[in-house]
Amino acid sequence: MVKAEKQIVFDVVGTLVSYDYFFEAIESRLGEKLRAECIKPKLLGFAWMEAAEREYTYLSISGKYTVFFDVFGPLFYRMLWMAGVQEPRKFATDEDRDYILAAYRQLKLRPGAVECVQKLRAAGFTVWAFTAGDIARVGAYFKSGGIEMPAENLLSCDTLGVGKPASDAYRPLLEQFGVEKSGGIGHSVWFGAAHMWDVSAAKRTGFRGAYCSIWENEPCVELFGKMDVMAPTLPEMADQVIAASQ
Repeated sequence: MVKAEKQIVFDVVGTLVSYDYFFEAIESRLGEKLRAECIKPKLLGFAWMEAAEREYTYLSISGKYTVFFDVFGPLFYRMLWMAGVQEPRKFATDEDRDYILAAYRQLKLRPGAVECVQKLRAAGFTVWAFTAGDIARVGAYFKSGGIEMPAENLLSCDTLGVGKPASDAYRPLLEQFGVEKSGGIGHSVWFGAAHMWDVSAAKRTGFRGAYCSIWENEPCVELFGKMDVMAPTLPEMADQVIAASQ
């Protein structure tokens, strides 16, 4: 068990890591063809990711946990169909799909991610990462971006076979830190994410919640509630977490 002093667990993809390289790959590979069909490349990419996250979550809920990337790829042609392409397998190829998926494996850190982690560590926080992705891929994001993330601090839903946002995904982390569910108060164990669904679920499980709006822009607090910390950038989020933990 890790002593529950100052701990912060980050979601990775979408939070510390940007989707931009993925969107750029769709643009470079299929952009002109998509626009000819009145399909915005970035919107297709967003819909593809969102559908993959939903199917990943539904498979987990139904007892058939499947690693995220094994869900992501097979949905490519379905998303083209849903976007209005009448013959998806004539419109695009497996090579197009694989090119775009390869870009997803090479996503880059968000601006301010390194500074955010540095600030928290300098303030005495142990930084953890908890992802729905596979550890090898996500670990490579940190390595290429210049954040040292010890292997023991990089955790995946794949290990438990339970996907976020199920409470059973977050609860083992709280137990590891020796924290009982307390409505997210009375301790300095935080969960940070740029997905409101993620940080709000962690908060309901017992973490203190830190939300960065860098990805979603609109927090939709009327749906998810107000988090303990809410900030527009990752460094500002770190500053607020540090101040709230004094």
